[in-house]
Amino acid sequence: GLEIILLDNDWGLIAKESEIALERLASPTGLAYVIYTSGSTGKPKGVMNQHSGLFNRLLWTQECYNLKSDKDVVLQKTTFCFDVSVWELLWPLLFGSRLVLANSGGEKNPVYLKELIENQCITTVHFVPSMLGVFLSILEKGDCNSLERVLCSGETLGLTLIKGFRNKFPNLRIDNLYGPTEAAIDVTYWSVPHIVTGLMNVPIGSPISNTQVYILDSNENLQPIGVVGELCVSGSGLARGYL
Repeated sequence: GLEIILLDNDWGLIAKESEIALERLASPTGLAYVIYTSGSTGKPKGVMNQHSGLFNRLLWTQECYNLKSDKDVVLQKTTFCFDVSVWELLWPLLFGSRLVLANSGGEKNPVYLKELIENQCITTVHFVPSMLGVFLSILEKGDCNSLERVLCSGETLGLTLIKGFRNKFPNLRIDNLYGPTEAAIDVTYWSVPHIVTGLMNVPIGSPISNTQVYILDSNENLQPIGVVGELCVSGSGLARGYL
């Protein structure tokens, strides 16, 4: 029952329309999306992220991972309540790659995800670490061999999990991403090396493009290397504020 649209049959109707381009209403400082976070207060707050921050994040993502329109397939499985869903949805569409939408609730079913990845030749997928562990537990070596990159964020990525991942996927790229909702999804990233035997902990890595990360004391002074402080972020990704 799908309607088939044949543009060749509709050129007469299309030609009657205006050739003047539509006015561009969006601006860099315009509101792109609002996602609620409880943060450290426990009270929900609507974070207002702007187009400039989101676009910076998407451009960095493409520069870092280089999706190819004729090859890459991105799996969108994160609920829209979490900001990962924003890049899952927009990144492949922006750069011409194929997007596959998981069934509602499918993100919780590792067997379903395995079958979907293999049937749709998914190359790019995101997992929170806890779900990645569940996913790995049902895999054998050689499964999901279409994957080219796995991105992790939302929780601490533990060393034990990384070792388990490397046991199943010795050469597959896996990156640890970190960022608050208030800074357009992610602000730092770190690519896990192929050999992790000497690794003592999993760092959050380096800032993405047009982003700065500082370790400050209670008086907002820079802390020396190795001294504990508060992580502060600046740059293009900062949100406008709270609703």
